[in-house]
Amino acid sequence: MGTDQTFDGGTQAAASRRRAVLLINPNTNKATTALMTGLAREVLQPRGFGVVGLTAAAGPAMITDPDALAESAIHVQLAARHYLDGPDGGDVAAVIVAAIGDPGRAELEKDLDVPVVGIGQASVLAAAADGRRFGMATSTPLLADALGKLVATHGKAGLFTGVRLTPSEPLVLAADPEQQFHELAAAVQESVDDGAQAVIIAGGPLSETARRLAQVSTARIIEPIPSACGRVLELLAVAVPGD
Repeated sequence: MGTDQTFDGGTQAAASRRRAVLLINPNTNKATTALMTGLAREVLQPRGFGVVGLTAAAGPAMITDPDALAESAIHVQLAARHYLDGPDGGDVAAVIVAAIGDPGRAELEKDLDVPVVGIGQASVLAAAADGRRFGMATSTPLLADALGKLVATHGKAGLFTGVRLTPSEPLVLAADPEQQFHELAAAVQESVDDGAQAVIIAGGPLSETARRLAQVSTARIIEPIPSACGRVLELLAVAVPGD
């Protein structure tokens, strides 16, 4: 299936009868998995879907460079296959790959008969809705090129104002949520100064800070986990809150 994944009526109906969404964290940090799973449940449980959070069994604890991103793809595929082949696999209506670079998403999309949504994919599509210009704010400078390629993959390069970065490294910011918030807020403002009408907070582990920024920023903040959940509901033809 292509980038703009679609399903015929029979496949869509079969998937929507299943009542679980599988969220896979491509890094091995279980606390990050719990955080992202909780955010997904806030969106999906009111629509009748449970969320099962899985943590990659091996690979990087945090994806901060292209090698780690590439390595994590196989662990995402293995985690999905292990769960889907198990006793509860038949309940899965959709899969969310919960890292901004969407490792393993394209491969799973080809293999599975349910929607496979990446938080990067969903964020780009949400940010670019209605032809908005958009940027990204993140703490992982070595992934800037990969993020640009992600935008191009989904056909939105012409709307993209670029990536703005925090001055501190991701591991430093992970240990200090307040510093992370303030540095990402500054990166958001830089993105707005570039002409962005919406700004993606680019990183699954940044989800809590993304929520805080959405509550206080004058810019339109795109939160990756809620964006992915909205995309899942759209693909399953389930009414999205606010529609």
